Amino acid sequence: MVSERRHYIDWVRVLAFLLLIFFHCAMPFVNYGWEIKNKETSAGLTRLIWWLHQWRLPLLFFISGVGIHFSLKKRSVLAFTGERFVRLFIPLLFAMLFTIPLQVYFEWKQKGKITGSYIDFYPSVWKFIPYPEGSLTWSHMWFVVYLFVFCMLLIPVFSLFKIPILINGKRRLADFLSNPLALFLLFIPFMLYYFNLYIEYPEQASLLDDWFLFLFSLTLLFYGYLLGGSEKFWNSCARYRYYFLGIAIACILYLFPEYWWNADLPKVKDKRLYIFGILNSIHIWMLILSILGFAKTHLNFSNNFLRQANQAVYPFYILHQTLIVSFGYYITQWPLPIIVKMIFLIILTFLSLVLLFRYLIKPFKLIRILYGLKPTEHKTTSDSLTSTP
Repeated sequence: MVSERRHYIDWVRVLAFLLLIFFHCAMPFVNYGWEIKNKETSAGLTRLIWWLHQWRLPLLFFISGVGIHFSLKKRSVLAFTGERFVRLFIPLLFAMLFTIPLQVYFEWKQKGKITGSYIDFYPSVWKFIPYPEGSLTWSHMWFVVYLFVFCMLLIPVFSLFKIPILINGKRRLADFLSNPLALFLLFIPFMLYYFNLYIEYPEQASLLDDWFLFLFSLTLLFYGYLLGGSEKFWNSCARYRYYFLGIAIACILYLFPEYWWNADLPKVKDKRLYIFGILNSIHIWMLILSILGFAKTHLNFSNNFLRQANQAVYPFYILHQTLIVSFGYYITQWPLPIIVKMIFLIILTFLSLVLLFRYLIKPFKLIRILYGLKPTEHKTTSDSLTSTP
């Protein structure tokens, strides 16, 4: 018997990745470093992007964990492991060798590090010298790197929860934690990561020596895996969504003027760090729960856009930053206001993604595999980073 598909989970994933395109299209115009930069930057846009940065990828790691739960309901751990290798590791390797180098080329070209053509630059990738000394990097695909490593590390846990008695234990634990007070208290591990790791291990997305981001993201993925199958969890998110949102907004009202407005983040272990660690942990977790609650309440439906987007979201993710950097290299040179440049960048990127997916990726089996899709299209399943029922 085919279970009813939870369309609201698909909507959260698709909308989160669309937000990612906006996020990276804004990066040339904010006050901190990125692959390419506009001469003028926007303080207001910088503040908005910094706030989005707090919760957009935590939300995706949680949703990825939910997807893992449902994926493992339909296949063995061995089959799951093989699927993760094919749909995560192979696209990662292909992107590092054939897609992402274009980002490095335009970055180095803007900085004056190179002056030649891409044909002259590209052989440097095959020297396998890691960025920034060399041109080999996983860049924005760090999310896929972490997701793949997390899946491999948690294989023993996934195997244990295939044992019937432990399946029931997992379900009972998830139902217990779905009490609104218990859900709220799940912010505590994030708080402890801020207290103990935030200063020593600033975010690098380098996998090694990146313990704050690594453990923060791994915990969110495990939360998604643990809670995603509990109907009580989703009902609690929906029922208490306004309360969760209200708590998140209360935290934001303090965090923005004190920490984010002038990017005055904690630099030492003191009172400011502990306040930041508590409030930002609560803010991120409550915002995730409220988003899930609003999605369950209002987005449990499907349409043609969602069906198409479910297939396209992973190839869009793989390609989007390379296109943004490539177009952005030229657009940042135009004598136009920031808002106009950014609109052009969003439109060009999105249209290019649609065309590349429709005519280059979707029709061909080999290309589909290289971009993380199944070899043939299936109308009832999702070809995204994660799978949901």
